[in-house]
Amino acid sequence: MRVAIAGAHGQVATRLARLLVDRGDEVIGLVRNPRHVEDLRAAGVDPAICDLEHATLDDIGAAVGGSEAVVFAAGAGPGSGAARKLTMDRDGAIKLLDATAADASRYVMLSGIGVENPPDGDDVFSVYLRAKAEADAAVMASDRDWTIVRPGGLTDDSGTGRVRIESVPFRGQIPRDDLAGLLAGVVHDPRARQRILYANSGPEPIEKALEAALTQSS
Repeated sequence: MRVAIAGAHGQVATRLARLLVDRGDEVIGLVRNPRHVEDLRAAGVDPAICDLEHATLDDIGAAVGGSEAVVFAAGAGPGSGAARKLTMDRDGAIKLLDATAADASRYVMLSGIGVENPPDGDDVFSVYLRAKAEADAAVMASDRDWTIVRPGGLTDDSGTGRVRIESVPFRGQIPRDDLAGLLAGVVHDPRARQRILYANSGPEPIEKALEAALTQSS
């Protein structure tokens, strides 16, 4: 499968890219910083320099053309202000959605817990959650085979390969290793279409937990 990952140099995205490459996928990595290109190439990823905040839809479409699946794992980052939460976390996701509509049927959105009920307020985190909520809403309103994954707190602990997946929010944490493993499974499973999956560390192997979640009635 040809898979495009936005924010490909991020901590979750780099892990995801390695997993997809290892299983034989062709991975396109969207980055805005040219200094990240060689890192992607070393990991077997085909790099594409594309700044989602400023690129046109045609630019984005050309960068990921022919992709069968797209993963939005980009973000403005923890040090950014409220304005960039809107231009990147919301608008960047929507631009990628629109730009890839003609090619990629699968659209996997890395979101987060709290997005289902974002707070009011002008603080950066509240704006971030509302921005993600608006992006998620646009994805859900599209005619794509979308999946939204909403993890709890992310950690750099070594992955255990075990998670808990629910269709309703629950608190917890998950290593980035395990979140990447879950995303890799979601990308390839057509049963994940039009699903919102909440995920944290848990007792079940990723494959088994995903199987159980996707065989439940919507």
